[in-house]
Amino acid sequence: MAPSAWALALAALCIVALAPPAAGFYLPGVAPNDLEKKDPLPVKVNKLTSIKTQLPYSYYSLPFCKPDTIVDSAENLGEVLRGDRIENSPYMFEMREPQMCQIVCKISVGEKEAKLLKEKIEDEYRVNMILDNLPLVVPIQRVDQEGAYFYQHGFHVGAKGKYSGSKDEKYFIHNHLSFTVKYHRDEQRDVSRIVAFEVKPYSVKHEYEGQWNDKKTRLTTCDPHAQRIITSSESPQEVEVGKDIIFTYDVDFKESDIKWASRWDSYLLMTDDQIHWFSIVNSLMIVLFLSGMVAMIMLRTLYRDISKYNQLETQEEAQEETGWKLVHGDVFRPPSNSDWLCVYVGTGVQFFGMLLVTMVFAVLGFLSPSNRGGLMTAMLLLWVFMGLLAGYSSSRLYKLFKGSEWKNIALRTALTFPGSVFAIFFFLNALIWGQKSSGAVPFTTMFALVLLWFGISVPLVFVGSFLGFKKPTIEDPVKTNKIPRQIPEQAWYMNPIFSILIGGILPFGAVFIELFFILTSIWLQQFYYIFGFLFLVFLILIVTCAEISIVLCYFQLCSEDYLWWWRSYLTSGSSALYLFLYATFYFFTKLEITKFVSAVLYFGYMLIASYAFFALTGTIGFYACFLFTRLIYSSVKIE
Repeated sequence: MAPSAWALALAALCIVALAPPAAGFYLPGVAPNDLEKKDPLPVKVNKLTSIKTQLPYSYYSLPFCKPDTIVDSAENLGEVLRGDRIENSPYMFEMREPQMCQIVCKISVGEKEAKLLKEKIEDEYRVNMILDNLPLVVPIQRVDQEGAYFYQHGFHVGAKGKYSGSKDEKYFIHNHLSFTVKYHRDEQRDVSRIVAFEVKPYSVKHEYEGQWNDKKTRLTTCDPHAQRIITSSESPQEVEVGKDIIFTYDVDFKESDIKWASRWDSYLLMTDDQIHWFSIVNSLMIVLFLSGMVAMIMLRTLYRDISKYNQLETQEEAQEETGWKLVHGDVFRPPSNSDWLCVYVGTGVQFFGMLLVTMVFAVLGFLSPSNRGGLMTAMLLLWVFMGLLAGYSSSRLYKLFKGSEWKNIALRTALTFPGSVFAIFFFLNALIWGQKSSGAVPFTTMFALVLLWFGISVPLVFVGSFLGFKKPTIEDPVKTNKIPRQIPEQAWYMNPIFSILIGGILPFGAVFIELFFILTSIWLQQFYYIFGFLFLVFLILIVTCAEISIVLCYFQLCSEDYLWWWRSYLTSGSSALYLFLYATFYFFTKLEITKFVSAVLYFGYMLIASYAFFALTGTIGFYACFLFTRLIYSSVKIE
């Protein structure tokens, strides 16, 4: 496709991908709840989370009020891996029935409870709740726009502070929650749908008259009969051994113009969307310009080379020529460690298929954030089933390299990447388990992952390998000489290490802006739902990986160095090194992680991500050079 056609195609895709979703478009099967007045609204609790430790904990790991019986909600694979632990709570509302100063329970604080609460307040843990599948948020006024808000997911367990005139720092717990449930009302049917679930937390040292009588106790600090409500934390509740903490809440219902189909819009609103738009468009324009320039240079240079080679008439002229035609007898010679190249190419194809299908579904809206854990579950299952493509592509390449033991290559393809990732994951999970975090994957889930791996993925890799090996061998466009040609001394800039490291810069440059938003959503616990941007960046990544690999491969062949197989893979694959370096930079500049275990978790997971990125980008670069070399050598006359 000509550069101008590429530009038009990507521009059209940009318009589609960046356009706002159509109002009212929602997933099939995600139906709204039509609620009548006084219908029960059970509030569920989720994990406690902290951006300082990255270790989630169960809500009831702290001394909070408990219902008579704690019931776990059914969780999918993605939710379990994310550390979600959804349970029922003692908070129970009735639709459109405001409540004021409702007592939940009274907790006596012992040494153990005080220590737990202080630790969680110190680490800035947040409490997460869910109502009608909507997460609880705290609205915070935006400084740059009057009347505009951004939403913090969950409320802090408490806060640290000092009494006036005192230097000692104290810990205060948020024991009074002022909930606001917003709903959209259908006047014709007199039913309502919940569109927002907000809270303002307060720390209040409650006092009461007479004897404690559970929920019937008359509080003096807030009283529904006297219309005395809590609007500030002027007398906060300190976390202190031997003191009681009374938990209370208010709930108010407000009618809203927001329709049910648009209720996630405010949750997904990005605070720096203008920067994001400018950065993405800027990146797109630069890459399009570079692609057009490189494509024009390559096409014109190659056309001149091929025309010149095909016009040579005498053997003497051919011997005097230099350039990529001279290595035609060695360019398709199998590389050293060709088995491992086949394995990593197969792994990259598996990743490519998984990401492509996942992003298509995400762009179409089938992986809505309302389906918690849906994205991770989809990616895991797609990875498993893409084992068929991994086996097929690795065995086809293996047969090209004159290999005969297809079962051996299938086994290595099925075990190498998943095995190394599982080993790192198992080690990290042991660390999380040692911290008694709810983020630790249970044994049953670990067993399910192993079952998916060995029960489905491995057999599919073998099936794919069998099918690929049965296909006829790919024919090389030129014959390979029996004796390898000596490679002349190379210029310093064609040194393998230098050219490989240079080659990874452009693919990384195409994605690093989006990488910032992805890392922010993962480690700073924000929603990521800009899959249109992500899909566009993914296409730019494919173009840049292919482009830089072809250019450097061409220069390498012109220097009469025919060892291009591994270098084509490593050239674009080296972008994974820059990804890991950027993740390290992000850790020290954006995150406030203080615990050693949390730092190990961060770098462990980013190592897995970089490893996967290496397999993906390396495979794209390899196939681009594979097609490029076959194209140019089939275009010249070889005597």
